[in-house]
Amino acid sequence: QVRLVESGGGSVASGGSLRLSCAAEGITFAENCVGWARQTPGQEREWVARIDMDDRMTYSKSVQGRFTISQDKAKNLLYLDVNLVKPEDAATYTCAAGRPTRFVDYGTVHYKCPRVYAYWGQGTHVTVSS
Repeated sequence: QVRLVESGGGSVASGGSLRLSCAAEGITFAENCVGWARQTPGQEREWVARIDMDDRMTYSKSVQGRFTISQDKAKNLLYLDVNLVKPEDAATYTCAAGRPTRFVDYGTVHYKCPRVYAYWGQGTHVTVSS
């Protein structure tokens, strides 16, 4: 059974920083596409950062330059460093993982991340104080 558990949320002052962590059971992050998404009440969930199977990191425009996603493959942990926090960053942050699709193109193995990630945590809340 796969279980993702986030931690590190809480209250942070505007302009401050915090680190979110995600621990996994039953799945190895290094074998999956992984990422962080966030959601506020009444809004759709928004991807903020992802890592693909080539360790390429992508960020939403709203967090580019302020957030950093990383993973500790030895410890099977996923992180999101949230810096220069803005009031609009207040949300529930959830980590996710999805199995890639393997394919071979001209003899080279490639991995494509899924459009829908299968595994999600329960989320950790971040509030921003002015």
